[in-house]
Amino acid sequence: MVFTIQIKKEIIMDKLFNKIIWLIIIAPAVYLATVWNKLPQKVPVHFNLKGVADKFGDKTELITLVAVLLGMTMLVYVLLPLAYKIDPKKTAPANKKRLQRLALAIAAFMSFVTCIIVVSAAQGNFRFNIRLIFAGVALLLCVVGNYMHNIKPNYFAGLRLPWTLNNEENWRKTHLLAGKLWFAGGLIAVIPCLLAPVIISIIIFFTIMVVLIAVPVIYSYRLYKDQKHTASDELING
Repeated sequence: MVFTIQIKKEIIMDKLFNKIIWLIIIAPAVYLATVWNKLPQKVPVHFNLKGVADKFGDKTELITLVAVLLGMTMLVYVLLPLAYKIDPKKTAPANKKRLQRLALAIAAFMSFVTCIIVVSAAQGNFRFNIRLIFAGVALLLCVVGNYMHNIKPNYFAGLRLPWTLNNEENWRKTHLLAGKLWFAGGLIAVIPCLLAPVIISIIIFFTIMVVLIAVPVIYSYRLYKDQKHTASDELING
C-alpha cells in the first residue's frame, strides 16, 4: 500500500514538473515579446568570459539567438529521456527516470541562461553577469551528482570511459565517487562564483571543474588496472 502511494505521488510530481518545465522553457521567448518595443536598436549578442559584450547586432538578431537556444533546450528536454531506447547497453532502460530528471535540470539551466541574455539586452547592459552562469553550472553539477551514483551503464550520460562501459563494477564505483565529488564540488563553487571578482570566479570554477573530472577518471583507470592485474593473477594461479 505504501509503495503504491509512493508511486502515485511520483507520477503526480512528474506530471507537475513536466508542465512547469515547459513554462520555464518558453519564459525567455515570452519575456522577449513583452519587452520588444523597449529594446534598443543595437543589442549585445555575444559576450566574452569576463561577461563583456564583444559583438553587437540588430535587435532582430536577438530573435534568432533566442530561437536557437529555445530549440536546443527543447531538443535536450525531449530527446535525452528517450536516449535509453537506442542504447545497446542492457541496463540502459533503468535510466529512463534518471535521464528525465537530468533533462529537466539541464533544460531549466539553459532557459535560465537565455533569460539572462534577454534581460541584459532589455536593460541596455553591455556586461553579462558571468558569475551567475558559473553559479548556475555549479548548482547543475549538484543535481547531476545527486543522480550520478545510481545511474546504470549507458552511452549517453555519465563518465563513458572504455573501462567503465565494459565493467559494471568499475562503472558503479566510479560514479559513486563522482556523484559525491560533483555534489560537494558544486556546493563549494556556488558561493565564490557569486561573490568573488570575475577573474577569481573563473579561476575557482575551472579549477574545481578540473578536479571533478580528473579525480574520477584517474580513480576509474587505477581501478581498471587493479581489476586487470587481479584477473591476470587469478588466471595464472588458476
